[in-house]
Amino acid sequence: MSAALHAEHDPTDLCAAGTALYERSLREGGISAAEAEAAPCLLRFGLLEPTVTDLDRLEPVATTVALQRLFHASAERIADERRLETRIAEAFEPLLALGGPDTEPADAVGIRLLSGLDRINDAISEAMANVSGEILTIQPRNIGDLTVRDVSIPRDQALLDRGGRIRTLYQHTQRHVPTIVARYEQLHGDVEARTLDQVTERLLLIDRQVAFIPASKDRSAALEIRQPTLLDFLAIVFDRLWHLATPMHPQAARRPSVSGVTARQRAIAHLLIEGHTDGDIADRLGMNVRTARLHIAKLAATLGSQSRAQLGYLIGRSGILDREA
Repeated sequence: MSAALHAEHDPTDLCAAGTALYERSLREGGISAAEAEAAPCLLRFGLLEPTVTDLDRLEPVATTVALQRLFHASAERIADERRLETRIAEAFEPLLALGGPDTEPADAVGIRLLSGLDRINDAISEAMANVSGEILTIQPRNIGDLTVRDVSIPRDQALLDRGGRIRTLYQHTQRHVPTIVARYEQLHGDVEARTLDQVTERLLLIDRQVAFIPASKDRSAALEIRQPTLLDFLAIVFDRLWHLATPMHPQAARRPSVSGVTARQRAIAHLLIEGHTDGDIADRLGMNVRTARLHIAKLAATLGSQSRAQLGYLIGRSGILDREA
């Protein structure tokens, strides 16, 4: 079957030619680029890739790695669709506000779209005005990025003075950011903070009665959620993440190494064996690509790896991901 006659298909229906060639490449360690022309889907789906030493030869990508890459591509497409939904909702918001004989108010289902930082912060201030319960927050990036959540010290202190409680999850890269440390030195009351290598997007859950989450990539729009089922779900997600996190304030806990491999390197190892690129790893762990590559190099040196492919094998063999820190 030539490339010209090769019918387009998606990964759920791998063609017979592609299946046969991929299976042979796994047995023999690779095939020639000329042979792969009969099944261009193998390159398109990331099942084959050029070898470093011979550009006329293709070597197979591990099936688990290829699968994770396809999952990642699917997740990106879903994210694009969600961003489109947000833009549509923003476009229709003025019309929805008009109502009509056959329509319901825009916030009838307990979800309201807020556009603009001033409007978002006003809604948060109003929601927090008389609250004396618990505030749950997730901050995946620097606290100086004032978007969904206004980090006003007086407002939070007023909540604490009323007997309230604040629990916050940060990404672990923010553990030693001066502005975050200074913030906790100023607050007095029942305040706790923990860190995780990976957290979800930004979240503010106020007394389990109202939540705010980003509704756009630049976080200039937010969703105000008052739907009880969604609020319960967000609270459960937060509590699960909280119990997995490392204490940061008021008592900071040191995360021990395992066999000379740090907790940060174990987080990177998890993502490496899932097939993520250096850029993906950096984004998910809140660091730049150069820092991620330095950690990968240190991990490789610790495990005695001479190549990226060998590193995945040594990670699995070392058992570092099987032990709790």
